[in-house]
Amino acid sequence: MRLASVRTPDGGAQAAVLDGESWRGLPAEDLSQLFRLPDWRAAAAEPGDALPRAEPVNPVPSPGKVICCGLNYAEHIAELGRELPKFPTLFAKFADTLTGPSDEIALPADVDVDWEAELAVVVGRRLRGACEREAREAIAGYTVANDISVRDWQARTLQWFQGKAWDRTTPVGPVVVTPDELDPEAGVEVTCEVNGQRMQQGNTRTLVFGASALLAYISEFTVLRPGDLVLTGTPGGVGLGMTPPRFLRDGEVVRTSVDGIGTLQNTIRTQPTDRGEHS
Repeated sequence: MRLASVRTPDGGAQAAVLDGESWRGLPAEDLSQLFRLPDWRAAAAEPGDALPRAEPVNPVPSPGKVICCGLNYAEHIAELGRELPKFPTLFAKFADTLTGPSDEIALPADVDVDWEAELAVVVGRRLRGACEREAREAIAGYTVANDISVRDWQARTLQWFQGKAWDRTTPVGPVVVTPDELDPEAGVEVTCEVNGQRMQQGNTRTLVFGASALLAYISEFTVLRPGDLVLTGTPGGVGLGMTPPRFLRDGEVVRTSVDGIGTLQNTIRTQPTDRGEHS
């Protein structure tokens, strides 16, 4: 199934499933709500009326947890001069960091903004202390994300959080594809273009920690619930790794794609900001 949260004529949103060429409504305002239903798969299998407007928005706007894995593609790790990890490098975001598949991304002009194309996993069942098989069975589906990062803030300390948690900087979407239609372990291409120039290209079969392994590992120390989002890491080709580093500028368009899911297209908007002496 291909699921989405789509904009309604009154400016709200509704969960929807693709039925042939048209989107049909589901009994939830968005996929965050849908995945919390006791049997969301049954609800998705019985769609309602066709929707007259089907512009995808952020599919999962209210996850309880957004957990990200850094340094998870072998070539990206080599790009940064590091060894392959024994354990996942994890950090968290807030739901406030998420934005839609075609939304503009607004940031101050005096920060170093970088791109990070990612496959994201949406949890569909409660997980705690799960094995990989249980984690795999608990995946609701996969979507596209870009972990847009503010590198100079990220480098201020050893902790990455302050460079990763800027509001409305992590586009997600446009759809969530269920595991019966997509298998990242078999390998799907993850790419990023800036103004039409290919910057990143990787394949999920080269992930050090795959989707089910990540969910199982995370569930050892914190419970995962339906609608939670896990970003699996980015391939090589980020701006920070270039010589000299290359960062995003006002008006540049970032296109993030995962084969079998779809494409995000987000324009960067920057403006001068006076943050005072503490910036």
